[in-house]
Amino acid sequence: MDAVERRELAAFLHSYRGRPLRLMEVCGTHTSALRRTGVRQLLPENVAMLSGPGCPVCVTPTAYIDRLVRYALTPGCRVLSFGDMLAVPGSEMSLAGARARGGSVGFFYAPEQALEIAGREPGTRFILAAVGFETTAPVWAAVAEEVLSSGLRNVKLLTALKTMPAAMDSLCASGRIDGFLCPGHVAVVTGSEAFRPLAEKWRRPMVVGGFTGGLLLAALCRLVREASAGNGGLWNEYPQFVRPEGNPRAKEAVARAFEPGPACWRGLGTLADSGLYLRGAYAALDAGSRGLDDDRAPEGCRCGNVLRGELEPRRCPLFGGACAPEHPVGACMVSQEGACRIAYLESGDCR
Repeated sequence: MDAVERRELAAFLHSYRGRPLRLMEVCGTHTSALRRTGVRQLLPENVAMLSGPGCPVCVTPTAYIDRLVRYALTPGCRVLSFGDMLAVPGSEMSLAGARARGGSVGFFYAPEQALEIAGREPGTRFILAAVGFETTAPVWAAVAEEVLSSGLRNVKLLTALKTMPAAMDSLCASGRIDGFLCPGHVAVVTGSEAFRPLAEKWRRPMVVGGFTGGLLLAALCRLVREASAGNGGLWNEYPQFVRPEGNPRAKEAVARAFEPGPACWRGLGTLADSGLYLRGAYAALDAGSRGLDDDRAPEGCRCGNVLRGELEPRRCPLFGGACAPEHPVGACMVSQEGACRIAYLESGDCR
């Protein structure tokens, strides 16, 4: 896409004067990219771009954090997680809080690192916090395969892996959203066709988009055009990386290691078949991932409303005061892909 095309797309968005639209991106990386590239600022006042449940840290319920905390405080156990999980509040404390009380907690940059650590400490029982969407599920499938094939006996996985279509179905049922910017990274694995049944069921436009300024402009222009015309359907504006069928090898790996089941999402409740759980021979590696359905939001926290598209982050009464990246009250202020953290950093309220 050349500069002329980008200017034309930007001019279309900025000059849109059609009916008011409520659109949603359901990818945390899109939330970050929309602000980083300045594309969100091009939208006119009658087009609201809402941030949905696309941050895995943000949608993980407190019951899951509580289970990790319990393991961290158990003698002989060590919890390993991505770094942004450490500050997510549980019903009583975060993993960082557990570590401050003497619990054994560490972090990794890639799940494969956790296996290297576990191999060096055979006398310690390691619990790996396996969190993510379809994008990271193949990675965790490979980790589970490696644990079994290598004979590591001191590693188990506590999974909070979720799949996006059920969450989007729930959001469509609310009737509040006019169209969706579908998650590009997820679609690389699942394929763009994974979203067609939802687009046809609810007659909503769903557009798969990329992450550069030009790709975002193309996806949003398509979304605005189709939503303003009341058209439902699926469009792939990220064909460079997203195929209709997705990545067959990745999907096969996930199907071997995991099976679907109900999962709790912050703000959306428990959704049928929206979680992935270890199956067959891999089930021996599970650390008790099923049934973690309790989610106790801290008093005053409005993360659930933000994730449903009901509330912009700045309208939360805790935003920028009691809740900030240095001392997050809600999970949406923790992760770099969290809508509240991104809005806070953009707002200039940083202290």
